[in-house]
Amino acid sequence: MVASSAAGAEVPHRRPKTPEELYASPSPWDIGRPQPALQAMAETGEIRGRVLDAGCGTGEHALMAAALGCEVTGVDLATNALEIARRKARNRRPAVRFLRHDARGLATLGETFDTVLDCGLFHVFTGDNRAADVAGLRSIIRSGGRFFMLGFSDAEPAEWQHKLSRDEIIASFADGWRIDSLEPATIDSRTRPAHVRAWCLTLTRL
Repeated sequence: MVASSAAGAEVPHRRPKTPEELYASPSPWDIGRPQPALQAMAETGEIRGRVLDAGCGTGEHALMAAALGCEVTGVDLATNALEIARRKARNRRPAVRFLRHDARGLATLGETFDTVLDCGLFHVFTGDNRAADVAGLRSIIRSGGRFFMLGFSDAEPAEWQHKLSRDEIIASFADGWRIDSLEPATIDSRTRPAHVRAWCLTLTRL
């Protein structure tokens, strides 16, 4: 997940929830395991090196990457989600650094990463916030590094506030990136619809 993992579950025209409100109760996108599309990337060895999980929420994808032996940092603005993520890390043992940090200011981390993961964050940004997120990604991903994004698709018929079109994604990453793949996918949910139509994007930083 504001830089929270998947704020896209908000109903149109309602006041946007704060990061903490998104995790005050179990959230639809917080399924207690990695999303299948990102798990598949982990299983094929595409997630490696120093990894950042941007909008990490309760930490499932950060912990997935750490289990691969990666050096992992997870960032989010929701303090309650980060506490859950830290508790999971203590119980499961992989070493993950969880930080409260805004994804629109990734450059201020002062670090570079080989891989960045984004599950349900990019689609909440529009306008200047989206441009700031892309600029931050460009500043922290090393040349040749990878960015993996899973975000709600405009093909999803349910009334989600935040959705992405193929053209929006391509336009956002037109400068300094190579699009390796942009394919339809799904995001699993704890509630109906159980599978939300999504885009799965793989980029290489040039």
